[in-house]
Amino acid sequence: MDTGKKGKGLIRRFLPYYKKYKWIMVFDLFCAALTTLCELALPMIVRKITGAASEDVASLTMSLILRCGGLYILLRVIDTAANYYMTSVGHIMGTKIENDMRHDLFSHLQKLSFSYYDNTKVGTLMSRITNDLFDVTEFAHHCPEEFFIAGIKIICAFIILCTMSLPLTLIMFSVIPVMIVALVYFRAKMRENFSASRKQIGELNSQIEDSLLGIRVVKSFAREGLEQEKFDEGNRRFLDLKSQRYRIMAAFHSSTRMFDGIMYIVVVVAGAIFLLKGGISTADYIAYLMFVSTLLTSIRRIVEFSEQFQQGMSGIERFAEIMDTEPDIQDAPDATDLEGVVGEVEFRDVSFRYEAEGEDVLHHLDLTVKAGESIALVGPSGGGKTTLCSLIPRFYEATSGTILIDGVDVRKTTMRSLRHHVGTVAQDVYLFSGSVRENIAYGKPGATEEEIREAARLAGADGFIEALPDGYDTYVGERGVKLSGGQKQRISIARVFLKNPPILILDEATSALDNESERLVQQSLERLAHGRTTFTIAHRLTTIRNADRILVLTDAGIVESGTHEELLARGGLYSELYRSYSTL
Repeated sequence: MDTGKKGKGLIRRFLPYYKKYKWIMVFDLFCAALTTLCELALPMIVRKITGAASEDVASLTMSLILRCGGLYILLRVIDTAANYYMTSVGHIMGTKIENDMRHDLFSHLQKLSFSYYDNTKVGTLMSRITNDLFDVTEFAHHCPEEFFIAGIKIICAFIILCTMSLPLTLIMFSVIPVMIVALVYFRAKMRENFSASRKQIGELNSQIEDSLLGIRVVKSFAREGLEQEKFDEGNRRFLDLKSQRYRIMAAFHSSTRMFDGIMYIVVVVAGAIFLLKGGISTADYIAYLMFVSTLLTSIRRIVEFSEQFQQGMSGIERFAEIMDTEPDIQDAPDATDLEGVVGEVEFRDVSFRYEAEGEDVLHHLDLTVKAGESIALVGPSGGGKTTLCSLIPRFYEATSGTILIDGVDVRKTTMRSLRHHVGTVAQDVYLFSGSVRENIAYGKPGATEEEIREAARLAGADGFIEALPDGYDTYVGERGVKLSGGQKQRISIARVFLKNPPILILDEATSALDNESERLVQQSLERLAHGRTTFTIAHRLTTIRNADRILVLTDAGIVESGTHEELLARGGLYSELYRSYSTL
């Protein structure tokens, strides 16, 4: 797609955002027309006074001068009021459009599945949600306004000047197409640069986020120098792009100044010749020079706006890139809410691969788990344990086959209701920046204080929470940094207790804890799992000995199934894994 067609497509994508504010936009353009007509009136007033003075001095009366002065003052008052509206309400409209776009972008990101985030840096997304949309405010307000003003000035000036001298007008306006060609050329170059700069600043933001979130690892390995080198390299690439941008802008502005001079000298010389030969009056000649100044001022404003225009278009383009990314997991048109879940889970001939061209992680897997049954998944890394569990709430979509809950295909249910009935406790606990209470209540919006405290008690977290400086109101820090691993894990368990799902997934929930924390958390998990259909992924095999059924999952599928005692007696892979773990 060429640049012109692409630009038109982006504008069409952007125009619907004006719909809510169409009357503000209409009045803004009306005010723009008023300010433009007020500006065009000055050369006509000067022409009137100069014409009267040069043709018949007696006709230049005090009354005429005062009337012209009074008219101009009235026009300036109108211009001031119109400009105030444009600058205040017009800019606020642009801010509201930016706000609407940011809302739509964040809402769309919420719909995208795990596979999208597996391949996209969070820092890049943050840049698109914030920095890329900042320039939309100026673009949304100034784009229609500046082009509208320029159009009025050029058309009105052309008509007025044609009534004075058609040949001189055609000579003067013959320079404008050449200026437009240069403007279009440099605009294309600037747009390429702005897009590259946006991409690079997103990469830089992502690298900064990665380094700062991992600052403890950086310091523990004394790799500050390496992180500085990585940052400096990204920063240098951004500097190169900005330097290139300013070189393009310099050529752009310099060529525009040259065309300014050409237009002035053309009008001065050609106009003087017409004046000499009687083809134009002195008043018209002076008006011509003033109109040239007005036109050039308008062109300069368009030139200055070109940078904002390119930034805005770049922001809209990157906005459209995300909005055009279709979620690979969506509710079916006839999806219904999943209600009254008992907890039976069935996999029928299920296969899954992460990439379309990749190898299957799960291959024609069949499994039936009864309601309330406790299933443990063990086996070597890469065998598909976490993947199998992620398919139940549709974090990923099975490549083929069917997954059913209580006999209902999960693809025929709404994702919101499906995930409401599935609770997950993972090794990598994520606590939101806020209080302990807010993090527990995340499992059930609108939960009462009693419900929150009861969930904490069941999770074995009430004791340490009440010992915190502010109890349930204690600020946990970013990602819960102020709490220990065991404390964070028990808060996450309390969160699931509050959610109270019939199906539970425990993904190596204790593998990162010390022995004492593991013991406390394991007790909480046992209380949480009671009476629920539970899938437990564990490397610490001592934690799953009481499971109703243990499945040994490898890249060949489920190779063993049975209780702890049965599998030990069988002397197969599970027995080997258990002996290896016991000798550690």
